[in-house]
Amino acid sequence: MNTSARVPASRPASDPTGPPLWQQLQQTARIVQAVREGQSLSQLLPRIDPALRGGVQALSFDVLRRLGRAQALRERLAPRRPPPAVDALLCTALALSDPEAGARYAPHTLVSQTVEAARRQRSTQPQSAFVNACLRRLQREQAQLWSRVSAIPEARWNHPRWWIDRLQQDHPEAWASILASADEAAPMTLRVSRLHQRPADYRLRLQAMGLEAREVGEDGLQLAQAMPVQALPGFEQGWVSVQDAAAQLAAPLLLKGLTARKPWRVLDACAAPGGKTGHLLECAPDARVLALEVDELRSRRIDENLDRLGLQAQVKTADAGRPETWWDGQHFDAILLDAPCSASGIVRRHPDVRWLRRPDDIGRLAALQQQLLQTLWPLLAPGGQLLYCTCSVFRAEGQAQVQTFLARNTDAVLRPSPGHLLPSPACQAGALVDNPLGEHDGFFYALLARRQS
Repeated sequence: MNTSARVPASRPASDPTGPPLWQQLQQTARIVQAVREGQSLSQLLPRIDPALRGGVQALSFDVLRRLGRAQALRERLAPRRPPPAVDALLCTALALSDPEAGARYAPHTLVSQTVEAARRQRSTQPQSAFVNACLRRLQREQAQLWSRVSAIPEARWNHPRWWIDRLQQDHPEAWASILASADEAAPMTLRVSRLHQRPADYRLRLQAMGLEAREVGEDGLQLAQAMPVQALPGFEQGWVSVQDAAAQLAAPLLLKGLTARKPWRVLDACAAPGGKTGHLLECAPDARVLALEVDELRSRRIDENLDRLGLQAQVKTADAGRPETWWDGQHFDAILLDAPCSASGIVRRHPDVRWLRRPDDIGRLAALQQQLLQTLWPLLAPGGQLLYCTCSVFRAEGQAQVQTFLARNTDAVLRPSPGHLLPSPACQAGALVDNPLGEHDGFFYALLARRQS
């Protein structure tokens, strides 16, 4: 799954003239209910009134990161599950009252505003007294109630039980650290364009503005504090892009060691939103890059990102798994397959993912990944390289996938590759050697070369 690094959600405005808290709680609860029904945050947040969106986004991130504990506590307070809208509002308030997360609001404020939110909408108004009773009980018995749910795995780790079990099997030494990292805010990391300046030079520009950053990888800078992209020097001119440190490995890794004569012919098979496409062209400006994306709206985002960077690629809205609809018969020197995946490595940026995924999704996605590998492999020229990557920490989408592919394709050779990169703070278990901070998302990389004969 291709993704750009998301800027951490901002805190709700404390401006007393801003939207009342009960309105933000209503909207946050509606998002929780919609996520439970299978809709993603990226679909839901743009629909929120702009006056409420910043606060609702911050509250939604907090609630979804604490939803496991909130749901376990709600079961203690009300063993019989209330209607979906009521349950979502109650769990929203419980998550925001979690002492482990630090109190965002005074208890009496949260109770009164949650009850007000319940009273002011038809779907929850009949049970506003029930919501009030549950929250008042929590005030009286807070220590005992929270201690009772802490031993429940879903509450302890704020993930579904199947997800916890899979990580324990896949990463017996690091599973707890991976889960803990998912509830932390991700850093904002920039990729400095090689076509404009070096990371050290851009860092000096930031320092002149009073902004601190540290160099990570070949092209990256990790900001000490997130900021709006519009405030970054030269952002509109394409000097920098927002991209996680682990995602920045893709382009240099794919192009390193290519022996074909330039200009290279490169396929970015699942390219949206275009972050890795841009990096490929920054690393090899004369490369002839074909970027594919099956979704038309997401395909437009590739064009928009490349326009900002001042770069050009051939962008097609097409299914990478059906080359008969887009391939011209000429082999590629390099193929980047950033395959659709569970996104289990980027949960700290997308806290809804853990609640959207189902156990059988992993097998379905693994089958799709293997199909794409097998379909695209014949399009690679002998001596060429294919980089398979996923933003997943599950071995079924990484190590196991590549082992299966190598067993089926004797003309494939595994080149030195990072393998599974586990998100901070699990940095001792395979993290980026050139990133001393260990602050990166979960990824998997395998570089496959096709034998000459």
